[in-house]
Amino acid sequence: MFNYILSCCSTADLSKEHFEERDIKYICFHYKLNGVDYPDDLGQSIPFEEFYKRMDFGEDTRTSQINVTEYLEYFSRFLEEGKDIIHITLSSGISGSYNSAVNAAKIAKERYPERKIYIIDSLAASSGYGLLMDKLADLRDGGMDIDELRDWAEENKLNLHHWFFSSDLKFFIKGGRVSKTAGTVGTILGICPLLNVSFDGHLIARAKIRSKKKVIQEIVKRMEENAEGGLSYSGKCYISQSACVEDAKEVAKLVEERFPNLDGRVIINYVGTTIGSHTGPGTVALFFWGKKRED
Repeated sequence: MFNYILSCCSTADLSKEHFEERDIKYICFHYKLNGVDYPDDLGQSIPFEEFYKRMDFGEDTRTSQINVTEYLEYFSRFLEEGKDIIHITLSSGISGSYNSAVNAAKIAKERYPERKIYIIDSLAASSGYGLLMDKLADLRDGGMDIDELRDWAEENKLNLHHWFFSSDLKFFIKGGRVSKTAGTVGTILGICPLLNVSFDGHLIARAKIRSKKKVIQEIVKRMEENAEGGLSYSGKCYISQSACVEDAKEVAKLVEERFPNLDGRVIINYVGTTIGSHTGPGTVALFFWGKKRED
């Protein structure tokens, strides 16, 4: 048994079984689908395929982050057990949940002054955030104490890379990330935007690729350019996808062919309901360890 809790948010987009197997605790974001409130509970309340079908049929989605009160209640149950906590949040470049967690931790620290409560901004999202959590679980299981783990996370989190593309611009237009005119033209031309997460945790468009076939090749090329050790990369690789599993499998196949020293097979997860509420169906994201993000 460990004397501290390793914790994150459901937006790390691993499966419920993965979280449980690695003994990673999590707290759920929230979303509305057609005006009804649901927890972002890893597809338990609404299966992911149903969620994305309903989005595609025009049902409206809204998301809400975890508030201070929820964080405080969540942290308190571990603190009452005499456990310290290291909690990693969704990127502050995407959500305000980091600030809510920090404020809750300040209150909790006043109530439990003998306990350690560390809050870390992952500057990551979806299964990239999940890949970070999995690595932290490895280090914890290897005997790293909570202070060492906090320092490692802060020093290495920017070595985590996120590259993703969308083959459906409808929800990028709806969310204002792409103008209606540009989105209409892009759809006609078969444009698939290629994006990544920057050093400060924001989503940045990097290229406009014409055709899904070409963007799949390009996303794997970006891994070749940025992965630790290049084609000799020996770390883990995760993919998340929103109702386009065949596209994800094609990316995974290419990655496994070009990186023969991978630590296991590529793991494919769903883009969860919080992040998926903004991307919609048709998004594939690729995550791996590499050189430090600087832009």
